Amino acid sequence: MEEQEEPIQNLWQEVRDLTLGTTTQINHLSSPPTPLHFFREYISPNKPCLISNAINHWPATTLWHSTRYLLNTLSSSTVSLHVTPNGHADALTPHPNSPSTPTLCFASAEVQHIPFQDAFTRVLNSGLSSNCVGYLQQQNDCLTTEYGALSKDCDSDLAWASEAFGCLPEAVNLWIGNEISETSFHKDHYENVYAVVCGEKHFLLLPPTDVHRMYIRDYPAANYRYSQDTGEFSLELEEPVRNVPWCSVNPYPSPELKEKEMAKFPLYFNGPRPFEVTVRAGEILYLPSMWFHHVKQSPDSRGLTVAVNYWYDMRFDIKYAYFNFLQSLPHSMLCSPASFGKLGGNSEDESRKGNSAASANDNILDDSDDAAEK
Repeated sequence: MEEQEEPIQNLWQEVRDLTLGTTTQINHLSSPPTPLHFFREYISPNKPCLISNAINHWPATTLWHSTRYLLNTLSSSTVSLHVTPNGHADALTPHPNSPSTPTLCFASAEVQHIPFQDAFTRVLNSGLSSNCVGYLQQQNDCLTTEYGALSKDCDSDLAWASEAFGCLPEAVNLWIGNEISETSFHKDHYENVYAVVCGEKHFLLLPPTDVHRMYIRDYPAANYRYSQDTGEFSLELEEPVRNVPWCSVNPYPSPELKEKEMAKFPLYFNGPRPFEVTVRAGEILYLPSMWFHHVKQSPDSRGLTVAVNYWYDMRFDIKYAYFNFLQSLPHSMLCSPASFGKLGGNSEDESRKGNSAASANDNILDDSDDAAEK
């Protein structure tokens, strides 16, 4: 077994040694890169970076900090509010029909189409007086549709990114939530350029080469249903049964479950530590396609985190073929924890506390090449 697992562990280490770096830091650019620099240094090697001073010219960076402005501008808009009992939409939760022997299902939020003012109030009040947590996260190009009245406050695309990708974004999305909402580990088949306008977003990142560390398994799909009469949620399995492949790892297990989770998912907890980055208001994260990411957030003084992201089509090229081949290798070939110590990874003593992401940027590397480009 050790002979089989050695190559995969070498892969995790080599990709860090050769291109990503061996710490939890990512490169920090002090200004937007030229399209050529962005393509060569980040898109082509599938490497994330943090970018400052790229959206300073947006009216949104000033106007969206005003609750009155948001309410007035969207006073006639109906929006899609995603509600859950705990702020975890599109996440694993105990199966509703197996209380005695807990198994997991993939739970999606209930979506309510309501006036923006009502939705905004429910996001602000999430978790304060009920078990109902609201998150405005419709995706599907929602900034230009549901929130079209706000679209004039930010760029329809990022010129340097569009030139580098060779296309305009397929979707531009608005996200409005509070600190309770959390996004579980997953990957997207998009190039993601993620701009934070208010509050902060805290990302954990793992490259596509680490796919086996995510323990992707099939889970039956379920949907939350909220009763206005009782104020309670139920969770209903879809019929016919639909299975969703999803990452099994929760990087922040509760203290009472931590030892059990570490034993269940040793490739994650004992392997190289994830990259950590906090994206503050006015900053952009380039999140390459197929990178696994987990997201938490810290609100502004109002209790809100507001962000805009641009989804650009990814290229289904040789890197995608390599990823599919790697993912096809049986997990059983790679799961013996016998030689984890060689990587100096994410041990019990080194494991991060749930709030450590907030200071992640203290260690972000400066990209000195960017100054020369600009």
